[in-house]
Amino acid sequence: MKTKYILSILFACLLASCSLDYDPVGIYSDVTEGVETDSVRIVFKDKAALLSHRQTLLNLFKNGQEHWYLDMLLLAESHSDNAYAGAPNAETTPFEVNSIEGSNTNMRRDWNGHMTNIAHANRMIVNIDKVPDPALTEAERIQYKAEAKILRAMIYFDMVRIWGNVPLITTIAGDITSETIAEVYPAYFPPQTDALTIYQQIEEDLLEGLQYAPDNNPADKTQFSKSVARALLAKVYAEKPLRDYDKVIQYVDQLAADGFALVDDYSDLFEVVLADPNLPPSQQNMAIDAKARNTRESIFEAQFFTGSGSWVTWMFGRPLNNWTEAFTWAKWITPSRDLIRAFNSEQGDKRYNQTVVFYQCDWSIYYPMNNYAFMYKCRSAYNSIIKMRYADLLLLKAEALIGKGDYSGAAQIINQTRRRAGLNNLPASASASKEAILTAYLKERRLELALEGQRWFDLVRLDKVEEVMNAVFDKDEGRPAQVYPYTSLSYILPIPQDVIDQNPNLVQNPGY
Repeated sequence: MKTKYILSILFACLLASCSLDYDPVGIYSDVTEGVETDSVRIVFKDKAALLSHRQTLLNLFKNGQEHWYLDMLLLAESHSDNAYAGAPNAETTPFEVNSIEGSNTNMRRDWNGHMTNIAHANRMIVNIDKVPDPALTEAERIQYKAEAKILRAMIYFDMVRIWGNVPLITTIAGDITSETIAEVYPAYFPPQTDALTIYQQIEEDLLEGLQYAPDNNPADKTQFSKSVARALLAKVYAEKPLRDYDKVIQYVDQLAADGFALVDDYSDLFEVVLADPNLPPSQQNMAIDAKARNTRESIFEAQFFTGSGSWVTWMFGRPLNNWTEAFTWAKWITPSRDLIRAFNSEQGDKRYNQTVVFYQCDWSIYYPMNNYAFMYKCRSAYNSIIKMRYADLLLLKAEALIGKGDYSGAAQIINQTRRRAGLNNLPASASASKEAILTAYLKERRLELALEGQRWFDLVRLDKVEEVMNAVFDKDEGRPAQVYPYTSLSYILPIPQDVIDQNPNLVQNPGY
């Protein structure tokens, strides 16, 4: 076996949690054990090892809540008009006042988390065909690879919307030796790829996933199914680089054919219930469970159960499964006065009480401590965290219809979510012009999907960032002063400076 000459710069990079994280599993395990020769490395020794890694992929969104959920809400809600940072500090306040820099440690955490997830997906995609186990059928190989490609597409979709041009990594870098350094070195330090090419790779991965992934399972929404691929394709085709409104409509209609629909009661998505109503009152707050999982509206979700609950609920307010736990410090993602005013402008909107809750607390950063607003959509350790739900996609169909000039058709879709919320249909004037229906549409998405990680991306996709965000500081008396105005350069965020320092082939995004 050839002696490996690992460059000191590479070694230092790996010790510093290098941004690429191609091969993050570096110790012996059932996943990494295999046979290595000069020509072939067996990463997965058998089907059992492969299935273990497949489960790792399925659990990524359950176990990586910091970067794909908590920080995504900070970006999409506190960096928009929906929320304040909540717990002001050097890492959160810049999202609230538009002063994010490449030194922000949340940005570094998110980049490294996403890149590590890409590496996990690539490990499956690149190595599955080398598994020397006849028990692994060809149909299983194709399915598991398709699932990993849907996952990779999902991760890159978030990355390209956050940072724009990012390195496109679809393989696993080999060892650096004296013979391979010229070939392998660029794989460890790749340049950025333009956003259009990233979107095209996402599209390619999803179209393959759509062929070979399993069908939607109504009893298990934690799988990378064909329906997840369809939902992502609809979202991808709504974005400017690949915008195709006919395809948005096509894939949303296919989701309906898969059995997805709005649940009748909006509270089914977020509410909790007593797991055992017969317990004495002193124990009831410890016996709370999610009201529902795997609803017909949920397309992809992370699920948490007694014994393995989610910690992230501590970050937003009172965890209803333990009323006093971790409620001694300021919480993230505090609903803004501007969002509350938007809800109050629609009297009787049932979504308001599922989105915002008021408690007494020990701090008064944004509201009086005796009546303080908290984010309420993740209210216990056992709530499912829904990554994608049908209401988002259904409303995207309305956006596509607006783009095609069918304002009446868009209004009919908007009225579906309004009626479920207990509101009347839009007035005829709301669909009288493109400007009117777009205003109604953006408001409806804001109220329907508030504090779910959509608002900032909606503003970016529809070129509304400057109009909305440069005005909100004057009308929202609870928001700290704006540091920099929003411009077209604000649509993507800075690449972490640590990452640029480690990879000489990366350049900072304009404006940072």
